[in-house]
Amino acid sequence: MGAQLRVYKQKISSAQTTKKITKAMELIAASRIQKAMARVKAASPFARAVTRAVAAVATHSNVDHPLTREPETIRRSAVVIFSSDRGLAGAFNSQILREGLELAELLREQGKEPVFYLIGRKAVGYFQFRRIASAAEWTGDTDTPSFHTAEEISQTLLDAFSRGGDDNGVDEIHLVYNRFVSMMTQSPESLRLLPLEIAEADASEAGSQVYPLYEFEPDAETVLDAILPVYIQSRVFNALLQSSAAKQAATQKAMKSASDNADKLITDYTRLRNNARQAEITQQIAEIVGGADALASSK
Repeated sequence: MGAQLRVYKQKISSAQTTKKITKAMELIAASRIQKAMARVKAASPFARAVTRAVAAVATHSNVDHPLTREPETIRRSAVVIFSSDRGLAGAFNSQILREGLELAELLREQGKEPVFYLIGRKAVGYFQFRRIASAAEWTGDTDTPSFHTAEEISQTLLDAFSRGGDDNGVDEIHLVYNRFVSMMTQSPESLRLLPLEIAEADASEAGSQVYPLYEFEPDAETVLDAILPVYIQSRVFNALLQSSAAKQAATQKAMKSASDNADKLITDYTRLRNNARQAEITQQIAEIVGGADALASSK
């Protein structure tokens, strides 16, 4: 019985130590998520403004630009997967990796070759373990993404897109990332970044808005050359920020669940320890009574 008591005490102590760690990580994630959400909120107006500007130039001009032209044949498609550098975030990384691989399988069914661009150590480790080749990797800047990282990623993607699928480049670009919906929900998103898709307004929107007439100086093609790289950078940076905020929310949720599980373990082991201690006391009393009876009967 004494050995059982020591085992239960050790397990209770281990669960209490684990709870302290998970509770601290939960509080750290809660403090970081506010900063991540503030960065997403601050970057969103610029991203929306650039998107409207690109849509205006592409919609109200007849220029045939490589970034807006739909290729006749798409041979190679870039799949950019946004994961995290650290784990302990529940299904955050597994769901985005599954989304990326499902998109790659869909592209293969369409006769396209997927080319992977990986962001975050978790995606890099996953692909290396399964010996899946990737065209480029970026790690170490997923918790608090910098705009410099977005510029590097955008330039790499634009270079590959400008070469085209026939010259070891790509014909289209897809982004796969976790979008922050709420503290409890992080939704995997996949969107095609290039060639640029311009959605036409429906009848209700057209009736409520008056679209201006645009004049381009020096010309629409030069304007697109200047503004589309900025658009790509803003979309990639927004995906980085969304992924960062979603990761912190997933970490907080996972650590809260781990703390609750530690509480349950402490309660269960405490009850088992009390049962074992009560059994030990009962056995000792029985031995004392038995010894007293033996002494009394021997006289």
